[in-house]
Amino acid sequence: MRGSASSPHPKHESPVGSGRTALTSVPVEPPAASTPSDPHTGDRHTTSEGARLRRSPLKAILIATDAAMLLSGIAIALWASGYQSRSTVTSTMLLLATGTAIGLVAVRSQGLMLGRVSIVRLLEMTRLMRASFILGFALLVVDRFVPVRVQVRDAAAVALVTAMALMIGRSSYRQWIGTARKRGRFSRPVVVLGADEEARRLIELFDTHQDLGLHVVGVIGRRTDAFQNGLIHQLIGSVDDAEDAIARSGASGVVIVAGAVPAPRLTSLVRHLHAADVHVHLATGVSGIDGRRLRSVPIAHEPLLYVEPVSLGRLQGVAKRLLDVLVASIAIVLTSPLMILVAIAIKLDDGGPVLFRQERVGRRGRRFGLRKFRSMHVDAETQLAALASANERRGPLFKMTDDPRVTRLGGFLRESSLDELPQLFNVLAGNMSLVGPRPALPAEVELFPESLRERERVLPGITGLWQVEARDNPSFEAYRRLDLFYVENWSITLDLLIVVGTLEQVIGRVVTALSGRVRRRDPVMTQETASLRHERWSR
Repeated sequence: MRGSASSPHPKHESPVGSGRTALTSVPVEPPAASTPSDPHTGDRHTTSEGARLRRSPLKAILIATDAAMLLSGIAIALWASGYQSRSTVTSTMLLLATGTAIGLVAVRSQGLMLGRVSIVRLLEMTRLMRASFILGFALLVVDRFVPVRVQVRDAAAVALVTAMALMIGRSSYRQWIGTARKRGRFSRPVVVLGADEEARRLIELFDTHQDLGLHVVGVIGRRTDAFQNGLIHQLIGSVDDAEDAIARSGASGVVIVAGAVPAPRLTSLVRHLHAADVHVHLATGVSGIDGRRLRSVPIAHEPLLYVEPVSLGRLQGVAKRLLDVLVASIAIVLTSPLMILVAIAIKLDDGGPVLFRQERVGRRGRRFGLRKFRSMHVDAETQLAALASANERRGPLFKMTDDPRVTRLGGFLRESSLDELPQLFNVLAGNMSLVGPRPALPAEVELFPESLRERERVLPGITGLWQVEARDNPSFEAYRRLDLFYVENWSITLDLLIVVGTLEQVIGRVVTALSGRVRRRDPVMTQETASLRHERWSR
C-alpha cells in the first residue's frame, strides 16, 4: 500500500498536529439558510428531515447489494464444493433462496442492515465475517429439518465465499456512497451541541471524513466559547433554547459534546429531542481509544463507560514478529515468479534500474533503505519542486493523482501495489513489519508535530490502518489520527483485519486498472504539470 509518494510539501502549509486546523472548508451558512439537501438531487429544500430520510433509497440499495452478493457467493461456493453433482435442481434452488434469506437475517443480526453503511471499515469486516459463519452453520441446521444434502465442506465453502462476496459488495457500495457524499448528496444535517475545543475537534473530524455523511449546520453553546474556538459564525443558539434552535436548523441529528450541558438539563434535552424524532449522539470526549475497549457498565442504573486497559504483552510482540517472518517468507516464495516478470517488464519499458531505494525513518527514529519496484522515471525526485502546486494533500505529505513522473507501467504497478513486493525483504530484515504506520521520509518527519513521533514506537509497515481507512483522504489530520490510533490499540487481531482490508482494496484497484482506468485523468492541470508531461512523453 502507498504512503507518501515522494517528499514533503513546501513549508508554506504548516502541518496539522494539534488538531486545531482552520475551519475554512467547513460549510458556514447563516442559521436561517441552513436547510438540508435532498439526497436524490443535492438541492436544498425545507421538507422535514424525517420524511426525507424515509424516502432515501440507501437502505434498499444496501439490502439489494447484500442479497446479490449472498446469492452469487452461495452459488459459487456450492459449485466449487461439487454440490450440484449430488443434488437436484429443486434442492439447489431451494438452498440458494433459503441461504440468501438466512444470510440477510444474519447480516441484520450484526447491526449492518442499515441505510447508512457501517462507518468503520474494519468493524464492518469483522461483523460480515461473523454473519457469514452464522450462515454456514445455519445451513447445516436447516439440513436437519429439510434434507438438501448439505455437507460440512459445503457449509465451510459458503461461509468463506460469502464473506468475500459481501466484502466486495460493501466495498463497492462504500465507494459509491463516499463519492456521492463528497458531492453533497445523502448527507445528514447535524447540530453540534457545544462550542469548546472538543466541539471544534468534532467538526474538523466530520469535515475531514466527508464520507461519514454528517454535515454540520450549526453549533449551540456559549457565545464566548464559540468566539474563542472560531465557531462564532456557526452559532445558532444557546443551551437554554437548544430545542428551538435545533428545530429551526432543520437538523435530523445532534452530537452532544461531553460536559457541554449540565446533567439535569441533559436528561430532559435528550427526551425532548427523541420526542421530536431527532437522533442523539453523546460524544465521550475521549479520542484515540478503540471502541472495543469501551464497555457500558450501568451502576445503580446510571450509564457509565469502562475503559479497558491495553492488554498487550511481550508475547504479542513475539507473535507479531513470527507472523511477519512466516508470511513474508511464504509470500516471497509464491510471488518470486511474478517479481521476476515485473523486473523484466520494468527493464524493457525504459531500460532504467529495476529497484528504487529510498531512505525512510523506522522504529525509534532509525533510518533504513526502503526498496520498491521503480514506478517513476529515473529523475523523478528532481522534478518534484515543479509539481508542488499540484499537491492534493494538506500538510507535509505529497500526492498527485495524475503525476507525470509515473511511467506507463508504473501506473499499473502502483494501482495493483505490485511495486511494494520488494518490501517483503525489508520485513525479513527486521526494519519493517507487514502492518504498521507507513515509513515516512526524513524530510517529512522534520515537519511532523511532536505527538506524531509516537508512531516510531512500532515498526513501520507495508500496509496500515491509514491505508485501509483513509488512503485517498487528502487530510493530514486523518493520517495523524489513524497512525496514532494504531500505535495505541494495535493487536494481532487488528493486524489480521488490516491485511484482509488491504487485500480487498488491492483486488478492487486491480480490477479498476485492468478495466483501462489505471491512471485517472485530472481535468485541472497546472502549466508546470502539462509541460513536464509533454517533455517526458515526447522523448
